[in-house]
Amino acid sequence: MIWWIISIAILIVLVFIYYFNRLVVLSNRIDNSLSQIDVQLKKRADLVPNLLESVKGYAKHEKNIIKEVTDARKALLGAQTLPAKMKAGSQLETALKSIFAIAENYPKLRANENFLQLQNELSVIEDKIAYARQFYNDSILSYNNTCTTFPGVIFARLYNKAQKPFLQIPKEERAIPKVKFD
Repeated sequence: MIWWIISIAILIVLVFIYYFNRLVVLSNRIDNSLSQIDVQLKKRADLVPNLLESVKGYAKHEKNIIKEVTDARKALLGAQTLPAKMKAGSQLETALKSIFAIAENYPKLRANENFLQLQNELSVIEDKIAYARQFYNDSILSYNNTCTTFPGVIFARLYNKAQKPFLQIPKEERAIPKVKFD
């Protein structure tokens, strides 16, 4: 009889340890995926000055757009909170689209090897940012599922773990683009 009691006590302790470790691992995965988003945003911000230098030589009268990109980059590098980083990253993405729109007006710029290489690097980084955001939300989903399903909900409350928010798309990015044919 004593062996049954010891076995049940060990089982209970193992379940407590399992759920504690599971919540910690999932939380660490969320922190890691958020860090990966930061890394990719920083890579994109580091690439921008080189891209701007290639464009400056061709588009001297497009200073307003170049200033927009520079300001958006500064905002991204200075952002401290997740919502601020997401907003600044979105502004930088929009500003970079303007740079590529300028390139359409300058055939020599579009053919410039340095510009093309930077454009390709930026495209790869954008894909990595999208993947990192998806991985972050997938990690949040796993964590939240553990915190809200039985018996995980009991252990989440016991260990004072709450659900975490998903990355949200800013309202301005949700707007349906207007396409106009003349």
